Amino acid sequence: MAKTKKEKKEKKAGKRMKKKELVKALLDFFHVKQDEVLSLKYIFEQLHLTTHPLKMLCMDILSELSDDDYITEVDKHKYKLNNHGVEMTGTFQRKSNGKNSFIPEGGGDPIFIAERNSAHAMAGDKVRIAFYAKRRGREAEGEVIEILERANDTFVGTLEVAKSYAFLVTENRTLANDIFIPKEKLKGGKTGDKAIVKVVEWPDKAKNPIGQVIDILGKAGDNTTEMHAILAEFGLPYVYPASVEKAADRIPAEIPAEEYTKREDFRNVTTFTIDPKDAKDFDDALSIRKLKDNLWEVGVHIADVTHYVTEGSIIDKEAEKRATSVYLVDRTIPMLPERLCNFICSLRPNEEKLCYSCVFTLDGEANVLDYRIVHTVIRSDRRYCYAEVQQLLEDNGVVDGTGEPAPAPGKEGYKGENAQQLIMLDALAKRLRQKRFRHGSINFDTEELHFDIDEKGKPTRCYFKRSKDANKLIEEFMLLANRTVAESVACPGKGKKPKTLPYRIHDDPDPQKLENLRELTAKLGYKMKSTSTKGATARALNKLMEEVDGHREAKLVQTIALRSMMKAKYSTHNIGHFGLAFDYYTHFTSPIRRYPDTMVHRLLTRYQDGGRSANKNHYEELCEHCSDMEQIAQNAERDSIKYKMVEFMGEFVGEEFDAHISGVQSYGIYCEIDENHCEGLVPIRDLDGDYYDFDEKNFQLIGRRHHSCYQLGDPVRIRVAQANLERRQLDFVLADSAREERK
Repeated sequence: MAKTKKEKKEKKAGKRMKKKELVKALLDFFHVKQDEVLSLKYIFEQLHLTTHPLKMLCMDILSELSDDDYITEVDKHKYKLNNHGVEMTGTFQRKSNGKNSFIPEGGGDPIFIAERNSAHAMAGDKVRIAFYAKRRGREAEGEVIEILERANDTFVGTLEVAKSYAFLVTENRTLANDIFIPKEKLKGGKTGDKAIVKVVEWPDKAKNPIGQVIDILGKAGDNTTEMHAILAEFGLPYVYPASVEKAADRIPAEIPAEEYTKREDFRNVTTFTIDPKDAKDFDDALSIRKLKDNLWEVGVHIADVTHYVTEGSIIDKEAEKRATSVYLVDRTIPMLPERLCNFICSLRPNEEKLCYSCVFTLDGEANVLDYRIVHTVIRSDRRYCYAEVQQLLEDNGVVDGTGEPAPAPGKEGYKGENAQQLIMLDALAKRLRQKRFRHGSINFDTEELHFDIDEKGKPTRCYFKRSKDANKLIEEFMLLANRTVAESVACPGKGKKPKTLPYRIHDDPDPQKLENLRELTAKLGYKMKSTSTKGATARALNKLMEEVDGHREAKLVQTIALRSMMKAKYSTHNIGHFGLAFDYYTHFTSPIRRYPDTMVHRLLTRYQDGGRSANKNHYEELCEHCSDMEQIAQNAERDSIKYKMVEFMGEFVGEEFDAHISGVQSYGIYCEIDENHCEGLVPIRDLDGDYYDFDEKNFQLIGRRHHSCYQLGDPVRIRVAQANLERRQLDFVLADSAREERK
């Protein structure tokens, strides 16, 4: 059969095209398509690479261009021109070993910045760099040419004082050199004191930055000193300003007579709070009364903080700056002054309190027939802790975790104070929960690490808590209230525009990470469907969690699934909440400890009074600030847990424990002890004297010689080697039995 003119041309091109010509053709093509991601198949088609040798040559060239950082392989066999200019703007990340890096704005691979080229930039500084041409076989490198914005100039560390000068040795080891402090700038600090030091100068040719002491926190190792040091490291306040406390002291606790006439009165309706046993800031209460057969009125009553904290006041400005209460292991650093959060606003039993309430009319199947959002006055009849409610439910036949409500009572009725009301609330909550999961809400049943602490702050016991039915009862009604408030503003009815509101948003999971999860679980014998909708993805994840529950690989699968999730945050631009499967969601139920809830209360009141929509840009800035502060608070909380974990495990150095691998990195494996959830690192140098390859995609370290494999979720036996309090780090080694088993 005769060949066409086109086929003859392609064959000729295939024979004649040399490497140099193909390189030029590829470079020209990438520049023409500089903003597009180009697949290998598309490149072959567009450049008419039809023969096998030409395709192989093309792949070799693409690999070389990628190594030279000329193009980036954004996904398997998908490439994009790396068209950053000679100068770039981004964030500087400092490391104590001098191997600093630069993260470009808008994402991208880190760029190495040698200490000599850092211009003394600090961690987190916004900088402009000159990007060097990449050398073959070397990582991308640059030089800081301008510091655009300082992120932080204060550091926390331990003082080492000499006769006429001192040094601050920093905790987080982000500085290559210690901070030099002249004697007159010591503020009375002594060797061994924890201190906050501000860098005031770093001369061009000087090895050390020069600083001055801002505050002495106390002796290193003292519990309060260490907790304050953690807060200071994250730039969080560890004392409450006296001026703000005084302003709170001037607020009268008595409710003015005219307030009662403006509000719905719930003082004679059965109402109670359910909180952790050590809580003092009760910001939510539940009321319940029967309207008629199979019809119930449930009130979700939230402390009316904005009645006492007026916008722009000194208390409000401090609360806005803090944005959240911070919960360390042994203390709470409140968003509001103690007089407000623990007394005036707190819904304490047998005290009349002002609230902002979501009141629902529900049938026996927990269908919401009607609701209203109103200002109220309540009087809590009883303060419960979760354990008391859990015990009451179980005493009346509830089996925790089954999702089944209490059976019908005997002749004598249910046992316990307010039993009828609590059991009804539990039954309604369980139906709400079932509907939520049917609709696509994700079911991650996570555990929380807790410590028992003695009077000196020393941990005496370490254990984990799982959420029980009593916790879930409160959770469901808070979710219902938050969702209802969001919908009330977002869906105002036909012909009306939604007004500005801070939403709690949660984006869809990372598609690539979900695909990795799908591939990995397929190797383990589980099938997770590919999906195209949010609801279907959520249902596939829930089904997978059910299938792996109780199996050896459950930890592995749950960890990777959690890592595929995005972080929830605040925004005025609503995209819905993937994890909860809600189209609209906000935070309304905790204004004592979260500033976004205060913002929502203010806007709701404004809109109910007929006010115009608030400035979206202003509230978006506040949302971003609150999201940032939430993340910082969580990091400080984790560091306090790490500190107490290391302190607790210091008593067990040399002892062996059963554990599982909770993290795999190129430098070693993290192992979590099964009985108490304490986590430590087994460095790669301590693994069997083999050379290991890190398989990032499958979360494995694989030995070249013995073929030992360490994978996320695997059970191991470890021995506690070291507990370093200063670095908040536990070091483990594998027990001899574990080494032999691997071989």
